Amino acid sequence: MRKIIVLTLSLMGLSAAAQQHMTPELLWKLGRVSALGISKDGKQIVYKVSTPNVEENKMESKFYVMPVNGGEPKAVEDYKDLLHDKYISSDGKYVLTHKEVKVEKVMGKDYYPELEKSTVMIYNGLDYRHWDTWNEGVHNHVGYAPVNDKDKFTDIMKGEPYDSPQKPFGGEEDYTWSPDGKKIIYVAKKQAGTAYAISTNTDLYEYNLETKATVNLTPNNPGYDTQPAFSPQGDLSWLQMKRDGYEADKNDIIVRHKGVDINLTAGWDGTVDSFYWSEDGKKVYFTAPVDGTKQLFEVNFPGLTKIMISVKQLTDGYWDVNSVVGFSKNNVIVERSDMNHASEIYSYDLKKKEWKQLSHVNDDAYSNITMSKTEKRYVTTTDGKKMLVWVILPPDFDTKKKYPALLYCQGGPQSALSQFYSFRWNFQVMAAQGYIVVAPNRRGMPGHGVEWNEAISKDWGGQVMDDYLSAIDDVAKEPYVDKSRLGAVGASYGGYSVFYLAGNHNGRFKTFIAHDGVFNLQSMYGTTEEVFFTNWDSGGPYWEKDNAAAQKTYSKFNPINYVDKWDTPILIYQGDKDFRVPIGQGQEAFQAAQLRGIKSRFIVFPDENHWVLKPQNGMVWQREFFKWLKETL
Repeated sequence: MRKIIVLTLSLMGLSAAAQQHMTPELLWKLGRVSALGISKDGKQIVYKVSTPNVEENKMESKFYVMPVNGGEPKAVEDYKDLLHDKYISSDGKYVLTHKEVKVEKVMGKDYYPELEKSTVMIYNGLDYRHWDTWNEGVHNHVGYAPVNDKDKFTDIMKGEPYDSPQKPFGGEEDYTWSPDGKKIIYVAKKQAGTAYAISTNTDLYEYNLETKATVNLTPNNPGYDTQPAFSPQGDLSWLQMKRDGYEADKNDIIVRHKGVDINLTAGWDGTVDSFYWSEDGKKVYFTAPVDGTKQLFEVNFPGLTKIMISVKQLTDGYWDVNSVVGFSKNNVIVERSDMNHASEIYSYDLKKKEWKQLSHVNDDAYSNITMSKTEKRYVTTTDGKKMLVWVILPPDFDTKKKYPALLYCQGGPQSALSQFYSFRWNFQVMAAQGYIVVAPNRRGMPGHGVEWNEAISKDWGGQVMDDYLSAIDDVAKEPYVDKSRLGAVGASYGGYSVFYLAGNHNGRFKTFIAHDGVFNLQSMYGTTEEVFFTNWDSGGPYWEKDNAAAQKTYSKFNPINYVDKWDTPILIYQGDKDFRVPIGQGQEAFQAAQLRGIKSRFIVFPDENHWVLKPQNGMVWQREFFKWLKETL
C-alpha cells in the first residue's frame, strides 16, 4: 500500500510542477512504460515504469499490476511468478537462460598471464568493437539449468566464439523452448572476425537436449532470421530478411508447417516489426509502419490449404502501436504512443473497433499542458511523387504570427518517421519552445512500400536531399513561417543530412544541429564496426575504383567535399563511446568549421554511445539544443 501512496504523491508533485507548455525539465520527469505481459490467470497486466532521477543521474524502475480492463494499479515486488514463464521447459525440469562466457584470447594477460596488469587488446580480425564496447573475448551463450539448481548452467554453445542473444540489442526474444521441452531454438550469427562484420546472416539453430546435437534450421537463407516463436499448434515461426548485408530488407513472417516454409507477408508491400499469434493459431497479429504511423495488422494462417492469405490493417490514426502484449477475450493489449504522449498501455476491441487507455502513468503530467497540433501534409517531390510530411505546430498556434521552422532529418537511414515519442528528439518540446517542426517521410522510410524504402541505399545525397528541400520549401510558403529563420537538425543519418545540406542548401538555412552524424564517408568506412551497413548503403569500399556506385558515394555524396561552401553556424554533438558513427566524424566536422571561421560548437559526451541515456547528460543535451537555437535562429 505504501508504494501506491508514493506513486500518487509523485504524480501529484509532477502535476503541480507542470507548466502550460512542455519543457525539457518536465520531459525528464515522465514515466516510461514497458508492458511485461498478461498474468497466468488472464486477469492482470504486468508492467514496469522507469522514471529518471536527475539528481542521482539514474533511472529508477518499479513494477505494477492492473486489471486487464483497466483500473487501479498495484505495486509489486516480485512480478515473475505472476507471468507464464516461457523459459521453463514444458515438463518443468529446466530453465532456459543465457550468460556471458569467456571464449577467446584477446587481452594481453590472456597471452601473458604474468603481465596481469596489462590492458593490451590483440586482434586478428574485425569485430574488435561493437556499438559501445570493445570485444574482450566474452560472448553471450544460451544454456539451461535445473529449475531447483539454477547455478548448474549447461552451455549449449560451449567454446563457440558467437553470440546468442545477439549483440548489442538482442534479448530473451532470441531463444525459446520447443513445445515438447526437448529442444532449444536460438538465434546466432555463426561467423567470427571480419566475416562477422560484413554479414547479417543470422540463423535459427536447434539444440537437442538428448543427443546434444545442434542443427541449423535456416541454412538456405542468407539474411536475418530472428524472433523464433511457436504457434499454438506447434509450428515454428520467425521473422526473415532475404539478403545478406542489408539490415533494412523487407521483414517477413515465416511459418514452418509440415516441413514447408510459408511466407505470410510475401505479397504484402511492407515490412514487419514484430508479431504475435492469436490464441487459436488461425491468425498472426503484427505491427508495422504505414503512412507515417505504426499500426496493428492481422494475417490469416491457411496452412497448406488453398485458402488465400490476406493481410488486413486493423487500426488507423495519428499514433504508433509499438508492440502487442497479449489478448483478453476480444481485446488485444498493446503499447501505444503519439507525438504528444509517451507510450501507455491500451486495449483495442477487435469486434467493436474501439480503443481504451488502460495505464495512466503520465496523465497528471500532461493535464496542464497545452498540446502541440500535428498535421499530416502531402508534398509533391521533384520527381513527381507524393511524400507525407508531418508538421508539428506550437501550442496556442496563431496563423497571424510568424514562427521559425526546423527541418527534422530522421536517422536510420531506413527508420520509420512515425508517431514516435522520443525523449531526446521530442517534437512536442521543440514546438512548445515556439518552433514549427517539419518532419518529412523522405526516401528511405518504411511504411510507404518497399520501393520507397529501398530508394535511399547508394543514393544518400541524391533524391532524398531534394525530398528534404521540397518539404521545407513547401511549408515555408505558408504566411505563418518566417522564411528568414529556418534551421535543419538531425542525428546519425540525419546528422549526415545536416552536414551535407550545410554545403548544399543555397542559403535556405540560418542554423544547423548535427548529432553523431556521418561527415566523411571514407573515414566512416574505415572506422565503423558493422561494415555490412556501409557496404550496402555506400555501395562498397572507397578503394574499388571500378565500382561506380561506391565512387559516386565517396565523391558526390560525401559531405566533406562541400566544406568550402559552408557559411552557416553549426552545433555538433558527439558520443565518445559511439562505435557506429565514431567520434572522428564529429571531430573532423568541428575542426573544419572552426578553421573556416564559422560559428560552431562541439559538445562531447565521454560516457555516451550513439544515444544519450543518462538523465543529466540528457538535460544538458536539451538545454544546449535550445540555447543554440536562441543564439542562431
